[in-house]
Amino acid sequence: MSKNLVIVESPAKAKTIQKYLGKDFEVKSSFGHIRDLPKKGMGIDLATFTPDYEVSPDKKKLVAELKAAVKKADTVWLASDEDREGEAIAWHLAEELKLKEDHTKRIVFHEITKNAILKAIENPRKIDQNLVNAQQARRVLDRIVGFEMSPVLWKKVKTGLSAGRVQSVAVRLVVERELEIRNFKPKSAFKVDGLFLNKNKQEIAAKLKKDFAKETEAEEFLKQSQNTEFKVLNVETKPGTRSASAPFTTSTLQQEASNRLGYGVTTTMRVAQRLYEEGYITYMRTDSVNLSQEAINCAKSQIVSEFGEQYSNPRNFTTKSASAQEAHEAIRPTDFSLKRIGDEQLNKLYQLIYKRTLASQMANAKIEKTVIEIGNPALPQHFEAQGEVVVFDGFLKVYGITKTDEDDEENNEKLLPKVSVGEILDYKKIEATEKFTKPAARFTEAGLVKKLEELGIGRPSTYAPTIQTIQNREYVDKREILPQEREIMKMSLTKTELKKEILTEKFGGDKNKFVPTDIGEVVNDFLTQNFAEILDYGFTAKVEQDFDEIANGSEKWKEVLQGFYKEFHPKIADVEENAERANGERILGVDPKTGKNVITRIGRFGPMVQIGEQDDEEKPIFASLMANQNIATITLEEALELFKIPFDLKDFEGKTVTVGVGRFGPYVKWGETFISIPRGEDPLSVTQERAEEIIKEKKIADAPIATYKGEPVTKGTGRFGPFIKYQSLFINVPKRYDFENLSQSDINELIDAKLEKEANRYIQQWEKEKISIENGRWGPFIKFGKNMFKIPKTKKDEKYTAEELAAVSLDEVKKWITAQDKNAFKEKPKKAPAKKTAVKKPAVKKAVAKKK
Repeated sequence: MSKNLVIVESPAKAKTIQKYLGKDFEVKSSFGHIRDLPKKGMGIDLATFTPDYEVSPDKKKLVAELKAAVKKADTVWLASDEDREGEAIAWHLAEELKLKEDHTKRIVFHEITKNAILKAIENPRKIDQNLVNAQQARRVLDRIVGFEMSPVLWKKVKTGLSAGRVQSVAVRLVVERELEIRNFKPKSAFKVDGLFLNKNKQEIAAKLKKDFAKETEAEEFLKQSQNTEFKVLNVETKPGTRSASAPFTTSTLQQEASNRLGYGVTTTMRVAQRLYEEGYITYMRTDSVNLSQEAINCAKSQIVSEFGEQYSNPRNFTTKSASAQEAHEAIRPTDFSLKRIGDEQLNKLYQLIYKRTLASQMANAKIEKTVIEIGNPALPQHFEAQGEVVVFDGFLKVYGITKTDEDDEENNEKLLPKVSVGEILDYKKIEATEKFTKPAARFTEAGLVKKLEELGIGRPSTYAPTIQTIQNREYVDKREILPQEREIMKMSLTKTELKKEILTEKFGGDKNKFVPTDIGEVVNDFLTQNFAEILDYGFTAKVEQDFDEIANGSEKWKEVLQGFYKEFHPKIADVEENAERANGERILGVDPKTGKNVITRIGRFGPMVQIGEQDDEEKPIFASLMANQNIATITLEEALELFKIPFDLKDFEGKTVTVGVGRFGPYVKWGETFISIPRGEDPLSVTQERAEEIIKEKKIADAPIATYKGEPVTKGTGRFGPFIKYQSLFINVPKRYDFENLSQSDINELIDAKLEKEANRYIQQWEKEKISIENGRWGPFIKFGKNMFKIPKTKKDEKYTAEELAAVSLDEVKKWITAQDKNAFKEKPKKAPAKKTAVKKPAVKKAVAKKK
């Protein structure tokens, strides 16, 4: 029996810590929070702002096990993370397990190493109630905002929507950036580049110091330059330095992992969590750039031994953010002698953290910058060539330089050849190219984190879940924006001629950047109009400061909540009562054929256009928008084109051919087969000839690649990757197979395995009732229609065996389903569509407004 019980929140962390503690310690995991606000209902007494916490059903067995372990231990050590969330986990454990204060010790550490763990054991403390209250305040406030605002959205916009204090502000940032891009008016100017040759025929690329607003001005300059003798007017060499960036905070790690590794915020945090739990790095949720003296000394030792004394420059950085919470260290390696680790996915992020920390303790890089001015006194403007050479690499030896989306891609400085003042240069060519100004870039995940941090919104632990939530809610997505085309003028001057040509350039395209969805824009408009205070950036940052004040004991958490709710709740009641419904409705114009209004809006199944209004004698006709269209920007002409889809073409090989647009984009339907039209191709441009090409390509792709027991086997690639199809079975092909060159034995192996799995899938099946008991990855479960339900335990509190489940009656299974969903077998009301007439009233109101 262990005298000491240590409780951490993660099993991986428990495993690592157990290695460092002797046999007198038993380490167990709480698997995160053991209790929280209830999933159903608000769970908060709004008179006193007292939360009604409950142990979730899936944690009850774990809590019972922890209670049993507590009884056997003399001392319980609560070792959850050192931030507010970790403090709250420790407090919930103490409350739920009814731990006695005299026998309970709270320990914290920011790295999972033997020294850190033993030092923590030597320096226990009590649970910090201020940190707990700061976490409670955030949890309760966010529950109140979500719980009271979301039903307003259901009533006024669309059912199933949600709002949140931080998520809604994040969506607002994305929407406002999109509006900025939409309203941007590009301006053109002519940029002039020259390529000159010195006496040794070495090339010098230079840019004219001034751009020309008009084509005529640029052309005039080129004509003046044609017979001009160019000279080196000035050569200036300046010494300079580059210094290393501070060690990583949560935010800067997320940004750099995005720039250098292409990781999303959630991936970065998942990998960092593993690195921390396995003892490789310090705690990964921090907004401090501070390093301990021990870490600085270890980094110095590593730098001196590996690179030499001249590369070492020990220093500590100060955190700029006034809101930085808790005295954490920056994210750094726990052992500077460990340069890489075995797991390749973990190693990529580890290397980034290792090199950034090491670089922060290294000497500045010394550079020599050279600027050459080229021209002639007779010309109104002169050229400038810039280059640089690294004299001493310093920290660059380890970390290098990363260019981000915001960096000027044209500023590629390089080493220049030696020239002297007065030296005559010959020009090889001079070009004036029309360039257009660009709008602000759309947010990447890392860019959005950076903006939230700049505004003081959210904290290290909230960035990743916020960004995940706004995508899960389908308020923003990362769909590809196809580029547009425009003509630009380019003039090229050589010794013999001035040539003009019209070029086509693409612009406005984007990949992997946040774009608001139609519903995201409509929800944002509704919230900013009706809850301006909640979505105000300053207000949201002020709330974060209130949490900080609670954490340091300057504010009482329930008083903060009372002050907020006193103003918030009346606003909810007012909006619910008086605000008009919102669906982004716009009248685009009049249909020339019918004379009826053409309207775009959010419908039951998403963005759509309609001809006619709800109160017309004839019902309106509807069409869905395409994936690349938006209710805020679609034109009347584009909307009318949608009503031409679907359209029929001539039969092909005895089967009907139709072109349409569906849930997954435009398609050609051939008989009963749906074939996607290639991305970027306008379905309205699909002719009979093109449709037949698409069908033939599909036939080739679907041609049998083999047979299995006399039946054909085909292959393809779907949303879940490569697959083969046999009869009605779709069988995923794992990466260990060469998908392009599958052998007959590979195919037999894949199909045999799938058939065996299918044979073992059902324990019992009632096809008529659409109910089955099936074997799943995590054990048996009940499937009813498309829904899955848990199998309860036996009366002896044990799991059912497969044999017992095979003998369970249908009535018993129905009882299990009903216990989890009371309405599972109730008939749905047939008159549901009639209720929707009330929803459509605003259309009538808007028609009246239009007549005014």
